[in-house]
Amino acid sequence: MASHLFRHQLQSRVLRDVLYKLELNLRSCQLLSKEMASNTEGVKSYARRDRLLEIEAKVRNWWEEEDVFKSESRERPPEPGEKFFGNFPYPYMNGFLHLGHAFSLSKLEFAAAYHRLRGANVLLPFAFHCTGMPIKASADKLAREIQKFGDPPSFHAIVEETINTIPEPEEANGEGQTLPDKFKSKKSKAASKSGGDKFQWEIMRNYGLSDGEISRFQDPYHWLTFFPPLAKEDLKAFGLGCDWRRSFITTNMNPFYDSFVRWQMRKLKEMGKIVKDMRYTIYSPLDGQPCADHDRASGEGVQPQDYTLIKMEVLPPFPAKLRDLEGRIVFLAAATLRPETMYGQTNSWVLPDGKYGAFEINETDVFIVTERAALNLAYQKLSRVPQKPTCLIELTGHDLIGLPLKSPLAFNEIIYSLPMLTILTDKGTGIVTSVPSDSPDDYMALHDLKSKPALRAKFGVKDEWVLPFEVVPIINIPEFGDKSAEKVCIDLKIKSQNEKDKLEEANSLTYLRGFTEGTMLVGEYTGMRVQEAKPLIKSHLLEVGEAVMYCEPEKRVKSRSGDECVVALTDQWYITYEEPEWKKMAEECLSNMKLYSDKSRHGFEHTLSWLNQWACSRSFGLGTRLPWDDQFLVESLSDSTLYMAYYTIAHLVQNGDMYGSDTSSLKPEQMTDEVWNFVFSGGPYPKSSNIPSSLLNKMKQEFEYWYPFDLRVSGKDLIQNHLTFCIYNHTALLPNHHWPRGFRCNGHIMLNSKKMSKSTGNFRTLRQAIKEFSADATRFSLADAGDGMDDANFEFTTANAAILRLTKEISWMEEVLSMESSLRTGPPSTYADRVFANEINIAVEKTEQHYHEYMFREALKTGFYDLQAARDEYRFSCGAGGMNRDLLWLFMDVQTRLITPICPHYAEFVWKELLKKDGFIVKAGWPMAGSPDLILKDTNQYLKDSIVSMRKQLQKKVSGSKKANKKVVLVTFPTEENKPTRCLIYINEVMSGEIEVLDQENLELIKRKLGLEHVDVLSAKDPDVVSKAGPLVSLLN
Repeated sequence: MASHLFRHQLQSRVLRDVLYKLELNLRSCQLLSKEMASNTEGVKSYARRDRLLEIEAKVRNWWEEEDVFKSESRERPPEPGEKFFGNFPYPYMNGFLHLGHAFSLSKLEFAAAYHRLRGANVLLPFAFHCTGMPIKASADKLAREIQKFGDPPSFHAIVEETINTIPEPEEANGEGQTLPDKFKSKKSKAASKSGGDKFQWEIMRNYGLSDGEISRFQDPYHWLTFFPPLAKEDLKAFGLGCDWRRSFITTNMNPFYDSFVRWQMRKLKEMGKIVKDMRYTIYSPLDGQPCADHDRASGEGVQPQDYTLIKMEVLPPFPAKLRDLEGRIVFLAAATLRPETMYGQTNSWVLPDGKYGAFEINETDVFIVTERAALNLAYQKLSRVPQKPTCLIELTGHDLIGLPLKSPLAFNEIIYSLPMLTILTDKGTGIVTSVPSDSPDDYMALHDLKSKPALRAKFGVKDEWVLPFEVVPIINIPEFGDKSAEKVCIDLKIKSQNEKDKLEEANSLTYLRGFTEGTMLVGEYTGMRVQEAKPLIKSHLLEVGEAVMYCEPEKRVKSRSGDECVVALTDQWYITYEEPEWKKMAEECLSNMKLYSDKSRHGFEHTLSWLNQWACSRSFGLGTRLPWDDQFLVESLSDSTLYMAYYTIAHLVQNGDMYGSDTSSLKPEQMTDEVWNFVFSGGPYPKSSNIPSSLLNKMKQEFEYWYPFDLRVSGKDLIQNHLTFCIYNHTALLPNHHWPRGFRCNGHIMLNSKKMSKSTGNFRTLRQAIKEFSADATRFSLADAGDGMDDANFEFTTANAAILRLTKEISWMEEVLSMESSLRTGPPSTYADRVFANEINIAVEKTEQHYHEYMFREALKTGFYDLQAARDEYRFSCGAGGMNRDLLWLFMDVQTRLITPICPHYAEFVWKELLKKDGFIVKAGWPMAGSPDLILKDTNQYLKDSIVSMRKQLQKKVSGSKKANKKVVLVTFPTEENKPTRCLIYINEVMSGEIEVLDQENLELIKRKLGLEHVDVLSAKDPDVVSKAGPLVSLLN
């Protein structure tokens, strides 16, 4: 090995990559800052950005003139890898596309462009989703505003008014939960009347619409003709490689797609996979219909939470506050998840300052609960007036303290309601059963009341309501015994009910183990495991009328109409996703799919484990009517599960018109179920059809060629609904060789490390981003933002740096091409030539691996950042001999191809205008490359690391080693007198490749990089030359 007189430390390759990228970004930012500083003071130059925009417009014209992205099937089935069909969840058309859409879509676009570049026959279609309630709700809201405030409306007077006591729940966390009795103030009356949202008119103004245009949006179908064409314009400007002939909108405005969805729903019903049933579902009282995930402003993915509502009868005589209820059966109704623990009740809990009401359930029964719980009950057929809770008396928790109760299963014949300060009124009913044997919270709250007379006096609690009641053992848990709550509170040294963190830990220790390992000690099911006894005890309580079923949303859900949702018991149409055989087919499909992430696979497996019946019908909004029950519409997550198949024939049935209007030679009524079955489901030829056989066979060929789709890209939030529904519907309706092959899910996008939000202004539409940065710089930054399931980050500095990089690269190429005659010709002949050629080979191989795995950030690094760094290193390393022309031409060809999927406009311009190549680079083929020489790479890396180490030792020698004091930093600048001019490199022994590293070419490189006059290579075995090392000879040992 070779050694030198300077200490050498090798850094890890990963760390070098990270640091080098930071250095490149910093260098770009510095260059950008210098360029901006050179402009007139206070005026920013957009010349480089504008040049990219001009290039992009020119390139798009080239593409459109030649229909570059038009996709056609072939008569024979495709060979493996011959075709690529990728798709993306069609975006909802109630506004402009934004960078969140663009981020997920970019993953599909980069993947499709990579396969197209490699020579695959690529289909990337795009459609627009208009089904559901958001558009209709917004149109109706606009109409109400016009009716109330005029056209154009005058909000001035109402917005100016403010009041200081309008309560607004304050968020306790980011999940929509609220803390009781915490309010903000000074909320405008206008805001309070609009539910905290802007007026719809103001939202439309923010889209850049004039007052004259806005009133037209009272018609929901105007949205369908306005926004989809604009989205198409933006996507074309983005450079999306889409076959636009296959584009369509949803709803019955497109009669062909409407026919397709009706066929799909009829077929599912014929197979017994759609049934009518009474089910609990998340429901919007304002809209008067179930509120599915895509109908929600917040709370996507939230499901109904089942409780058992324990009826604790209030015993007479009633106190004065309840005297008007005499003659009725009055219950404190407590929601519990653990009905098997009711044997151990010692009391019930109420929140002293909480607001309650006595609500009429039927002619005889009255439940005391919170208003929120009463509203949920009213939608679950537990109110005398359906969907309208009737409050007979308004109460507070103080009014309920001390009520004598008879509670189901309790060994104590009479228990009392007592105060607890930690009850949350946004969960359950505000009434809580107390089982101190198994609940640490109950144990400590009861302990506090027993041991603190002052606390009892504060709330007027009598001793006889508390002191006689002891813990009742009901469940034995291994290691915790039959009083698990008492034991864990003692073990954790919990002293008060106010020690929330410790109590949370105590609950986590006892709750799950009590259910999974506990054994019943009392009651009819003594000796039975708790998890087996629980459903039996629950059924008994319901059968004898001592409890009722109660459901509420797991977390707060807000509809797009602005109201808080409840859980309703509704009679409607459901898709039976819980069917065991169907679930097995879905699991089989999933097991054969490529998901590119273990986290993604776990998400699908979890969803399959809990997914049950899904409400597929709605009564409000836009969409397709259920064929057999036209009072209902197909909801928006149920008409979007198989439409990827429709892409394959959309251009044939719609003749390129996204609305399926009269331009087609076909009529919608010709697309019968027999035709759909023939095309998609392997059905027999539809002899009764009057569609020409050539067209029918062409439809069949298109579908059979393109299906199954190879990749569907989506945000991770759709795993729990749309993507899983997609798997189910494909397995039910198509043969298994047409089941999906791959999903790639990504996280959400942040802007400049902050959540993207319209309200804070940290937001960009796709149109705004292209105008601000250009399409290719936007795409560059999207690729750089990240690839995994975690949230990614779009940095404006990266987009601006990309503008500079791309335009400077064009300038450099133009310069090199202009000086072609002065470049060295012939095959690579020098060490620097061989290293640079090797780096090109490495870039080609690594970048293809990254594109193949859809890791676009890594592809950008190896195919652009690293390759540019290798080029820059080559320029410096060549010295007086100059650069090799053929290598530079190879570099320009390779780098342009490698960046094509990410920056196609830039690449196409370079390909045609600078390199003067024929055809289009988007279909030019993956660059050819030799096998990387890893020994040469390591050898060169050793040389570069050695030079870095030499430079550090040189700087230390020049600057001296004296330390400055803490407050003053002394810097010694090199002078002609103290600057070294000679470097001695000692070789212990000659190894393979050693002489090449230290040939004359590289010795000249070392001299240039270190500013030395002489570099000598000496043998460490020769005592005579070793003495030249002087006092530094110790470094050779």
